[in-house]
Amino acid sequence: MFVGHLAVALGAKRLAPTTSLGWLMDGATGLDLLWPVFLLLGIEHVRIVPGAMAFNPLVFDSYPWSHSLLMAAMWGAALGLAARWRGADTRVFWVLAALVVSHWVLDFATHAADMPLWPGPSPRLGLGLWNSIPATLVIEGTLGLLGIVLYARGRSPRNWRGPLALWSLVVISTVMWALGPWSPPPPDPRTLAWLALIGWLVVAWAAWADRNYQATAIAPERGSTA
Repeated sequence: MFVGHLAVALGAKRLAPTTSLGWLMDGATGLDLLWPVFLLLGIEHVRIVPGAMAFNPLVFDSYPWSHSLLMAAMWGAALGLAARWRGADTRVFWVLAALVVSHWVLDFATHAADMPLWPGPSPRLGLGLWNSIPATLVIEGTLGLLGIVLYARGRSPRNWRGPLALWSLVVISTVMWALGPWSPPPPDPRTLAWLALIGWLVVAWAAWADRNYQATAIAPERGSTA
C-alpha cells in the first residue's frame, strides 16, 4: 500500500508540525526500506508469481525481520530513539513509532495472509484487499487524497520549489502505484530488491519538499527533528 503509507506520513505532519516530512516518511515506509536490504542479503525471501493477487504479483514467503508486528514495534522504537538523539521530544518519539507500526496495519489490510506477528513460527494474517483492483484503487486513493489535504491545511510554500517537489512526489508515486497491476513484473527477486531501494530516495525527496513549505496556522511544537 505505497500510496497509503505516503498518505499516513503526510497526515502525520499535523501531529508533528516541526518534524521533517523526511522523518515521517521514514517511519511510514521504514519496513519497506529494510525489506529490499534483507532480500539482497538473503535473510528474507519473495517469489514473483503473476496473478498471485490482482493488484500485486508478489508472494512473500518470509519477511519476519522487516514485516512482523513485533519487529515493526522494535524498528519503530529504534527510529523514535534516533529522533530523540537528534533533539526531538517524547511526542515525536511516539509519532514515529506509531508510523512504523501503521505500516504493518496497512499491509495487513492489503496483503494475503502472509503478515507474521513475530519472527519464527507465527500466525500469518492478511485481509487481501489486493485481490480487488477497484477496491484497492478506491480505498488507497481516498487515503492518498486525505493525506494531501491534511498536509496542505495550514501550510504554504516558501517558494516555487515547494509545490514542484511535493506534487512531483505525489504524482509520480501515484502514477507508478496505479499502473502497477498492468506493468510487467520484475524478472527476478534480486532485480525487485534493487528497484525497491528507490524508497530511500522517496524519503530524501519528501524532506526536500517539506523544507520548502512553512506552517501558517499551526502552533509550533516543542522539539524538532527538521
